[in-house]
Order: sequence, then structure tokens, then C-alpha cells
Amino acid sequence: MSLILNKEKIYHILFALCVGVPYLDNYELTFLVWSITAFLTIQKTYSFSISKQIFCFSLILLIAFFSSFFYSFKNYAFIRDITYLIKPIAGLLVGYQLCKKHIKNPFDIAIKVGLLLAIIHIGIVVYGFIFKGFRNIHQIRSYAGFFSDYEVYIIIMVLFAKELGVILSKKQFYFFLILLGISSFLYLSRTNFIQFVILFLGIKGFFVLSRKKIIGLVSLVVASLVFYSAILYYNPKRNAEGIEAFLYKIKIAPTEPFKTKVNKEDFVDFNDNYRSVENIQTLRQMRSEGSRAIILGKGLGSTIDLNTKVWLGDSELRYISVLHNGFMTVYLKSGVVGIVILLVTILLLFRFRKANNPVGQRINYLLTGTAIFLFISYWVFMGYYFKADTKAILIGLLLAYSERLTNKY
Repeated sequence: MSLILNKEKIYHILFALCVGVPYLDNYELTFLVWSITAFLTIQKTYSFSISKQIFCFSLILLIAFFSSFFYSFKNYAFIRDITYLIKPIAGLLVGYQLCKKHIKNPFDIAIKVGLLLAIIHIGIVVYGFIFKGFRNIHQIRSYAGFFSDYEVYIIIMVLFAKELGVILSKKQFYFFLILLGISSFLYLSRTNFIQFVILFLGIKGFFVLSRKKIIGLVSLVVASLVFYSAILYYNPKRNAEGIEAFLYKIKIAPTEPFKTKVNKEDFVDFNDNYRSVENIQTLRQMRSEGSRAIILGKGLGSTIDLNTKVWLGDSELRYISVLHNGFMTVYLKSGVVGIVILLVTILLLFRFRKANNPVGQRINYLLTGTAIFLFISYWVFMGYYFKADTKAILIGLLLAYSERLTNKY
């Protein structure tokens, strides 16, 4: 019996590879797979919506390229930064090009890939628990993964399958939801929990404001404050295990990336607020470089001196070229101008105009929720620029599918 793949199945496989490869934590492989896929699916024409996104991210890259010649850099760091700054462009093109002509039902294949990732993730967690003896969330997350924005998007797609034109039986609906819910919860990612709430409210249309929706949003904020107050009262300990360790991470979340003073001699203060350390050092060192660096950045290959060695991943580093904060990373490479352009890419995703069909309207709502979430994603975990991030592919897909629906109706 021969295995015959039609063209669409091949594009399904390409989509799955592009979404799945970042989870291997090998950026060189991710960049290779995304670049090849973008090249193989290149289009003759592009819409104004995707062109504006590509132009903005290309401009950030060009400014960084120009700025780099005013400063010294190592060739390896220079080339690596080029690939990092190209990543959003490649991701958007992959999602857009695959969906525009090659994948008939993009939400169906996106959900199937999400289910596959969830099964693999749960399997890895179970293996780590049984055979590796992991018992605390730090070990599990380090072994099985720290977050999965993609799976949260798929949960939203399953929850609103009917509104998005996806046909699921009752059994499929509950099975998919339970599987994806378990997998997403096991990441124990604060950002993913926030992402779910924002995308849920977004696809429900809560960010297209009315009196009723404002009351709902205020109620949610009050409930969140009450929940956070309860955690402060409980006062989870830093070295706790299980859920208490997760609650401790929630407790320190409001200050972790926003502190303006961190005592580097105090291990707890330094470690718990490390994201703030990166931001403080970046702002301090960019100011010392003068106005040109502040406005246009220090270019490709530029680094920040942490003034002490820290363990990041499996390496001990003092000089870092990319930060947890995507805005600060762009600031380092392309200055204030780069940050402004990055903010424009987010603002371009807001969709307040009514679509001419129900599915298109839900996609617009989801894109608006995505725009709001991106502010948090860039601040906490580099947004599109994070090497394991797949959001750019989904955004490209949503933009292309929205255009297809507009042309259809």
C-alpha cells in the first residue's frame, strides 16, 4: 500500500513542523524550517495589512543594521541578531502564506496540531514524574517546557469553535478541551493564565467597549485584586513546592519586571527580580552611550553588561545580547525609534470596525485581544522575538483567513 500525499496534506505537514519545531529549543533549526517554508510558499501579491506588519519589522531590522556600524561587534553575535530580528517576519509570512492559498480549513489544522502538542507535553510531564522523580514545578517546567502560547490560542478556538465555523461533535469538544486544559495548566505559566483571560474577553468582544462591558471588566479587575490580596494574606514561601511555589510566583509577579532598584548582593532580591535587573542595566548603559544610542540603538551584535555572571538556560553569562523584555531588546538594537515602530505593529492589530460576516467578526475580536496581550508578552517574554514563540504564525494565519472571508462574502 502506497502512501499518497496531496498538496494540501504537504502544507499541513509544513504548518505542523513550523509550529512544533520551536518546542525543540533549537533556534537554528527553527530559523531554517521557517525560512524554507516561507520561501516555498511565497506569494505574488500581499495585502496591505500583512505588508504593514512586514514593513515595520523590516524597518526595525534595518535601523539595527545601520546602528551597528557605529559600534564594535563580533561577527557571530551580528549574524545571530539578524536571525532573531527576522524571526517575526518569517513567522508572519509562514502563517499568512500557508493560510492564504494552501490550507483550506486553517482552524481545523491548527486545532489538530495543538492537540498533538498537548499529548506530547502531557507525556513528557508523566515521564518526568514517573521515571525522573520530579516532584516540584521548577523541575517539571525546566524539563517539559515553561509555557505554550499556542495551546492557549487553541483552547480559545475550541471554546468558540461554533462561532469560528469549526465543526466539532460534543465528544470532541469536551475531549479536546480537557486535554488542552490539562496540558496548559501543567505549564504553570502565569503569562498563559493572563493570556487566556485576555483572549477570552477579546473574542467575546469585551474590548469593543460598551457600558455593560466596562462593568464586566471592572468586576474582573476587582475579583483579581481580591484574589491577589488572598495570596498575600496566605504568604506563600519562596522555597515551597507544588501549588504553593506557583502562588509565590504570582505573589512576586507585580514587582518582578518593574522594580527600579535591585540589590545584587541579596540573592533572593536579585534572583526574584532578575527581569528588572536586565531592564535597569539596559537603561543605565544606553544613557551612558549618548543620544545616538538612545534614539537609534547600538545595533546588531550589541550586548548589555550585567556586571556579574548569571545562569541563563545552560550557560553562565555576563554579557547578554537579548533580554527577557522584548521592548528593551528592541531598544538595545534600534533605540527609541525601534520601540515606537514595535508599538505600531501592535496597534495595527486592533480591529474596531465591524466585519461583514460572523466568523470574520470573531477573528477581529481575537486579533484585538491579541494586540492587548502582546503588550504583556513583549514585556515579560520577548513576544514574537522569543526563540520558542509561535504567535507570529497564528497572527499571520488570522490575518490571511480574515481576508479570505472578506473576499468570500
